[in-house]
Amino acid sequence: MPLPHRLDATLRRLRQGLRQATTTVARGRAEATPAILAFCCNVCGNRVEAPHADIRDREKPSCPICGSNLRFRTMMAGLSQALFGSVLPVTAFPVCKTIRGVGLSDAESYAGRLRDKLDYTNTFFHRKPFLDITSVGDCEFRDLDFMISSDVFEHVAPPVASAFTNARRLLKDGGVLVLSVPFIPGETDEHFPELHAFRLEERGGSWTLYNRTTSGAEQVFTDLVFHGGPGATLEMRLFGLDGLRRALRESRFSEPVLLDEHRPAFGIDWRGEICSIPLVATAV
Repeated sequence: MPLPHRLDATLRRLRQGLRQATTTVARGRAEATPAILAFCCNVCGNRVEAPHADIRDREKPSCPICGSNLRFRTMMAGLSQALFGSVLPVTAFPVCKTIRGVGLSDAESYAGRLRDKLDYTNTFFHRKPFLDITSVGDCEFRDLDFMISSDVFEHVAPPVASAFTNARRLLKDGGVLVLSVPFIPGETDEHFPELHAFRLEERGGSWTLYNRTTSGAEQVFTDLVFHGGPGATLEMRLFGLDGLRRALRESRFSEPVLLDEHRPAFGIDWRGEICSIPLVATAV
């Protein structure tokens, strides 16, 4: 009998997290902020202006020059702090080709600029240069100083622990993982914990996932969540911050640091937020 994929528990947790965030945001905004904020985009290095509401949106492009959003600027600030001890625009990074790193399907707005400065390769799951973070095998990318993963791990087929373990395997001791995933407070919700042999089918505008577990049981899931278009980036899980931190520690990373520092000079403002903030973890 089909087993519908129910998101009711996930939605309840998300609503609870958003209610908490709203309360905290109200406290954090007691200090008046201008409607329009002038800042230096730390991706492209340009002085720009944008509505403050757009700057605080995790996904909305708010740099009119390079199209960077709050997430991208925060991740580049975290990378700069980890590599150079201070927050610099990517365009102001020193040219240092001895610093080696990779991105997992990074946005070109910062990928191209990182290539100019460092020994950096942007990798992909479906085209060259290839890197499947769940199966690194004889991967050429070893002894890395840094890895950037921007909203990728929520799409990795279970068990997601293999992705964290492989990220650690590719980094040298002291290397850093700059990571972003959507998350809420609490524990991670695995949507398809027994995923094994599966396929996606679209009928009448809706998608269904058919799975056969390792024991041979047949499962059917509906109410699927996709990011960036059906059939391409299926959400495999909704991370909880507690579960995310534990997964990193168990894969021999340091306690991850949330990149929630208020940096208005660079168009970075997470004040009051508790969900989906990028973080940095060091390989130990």
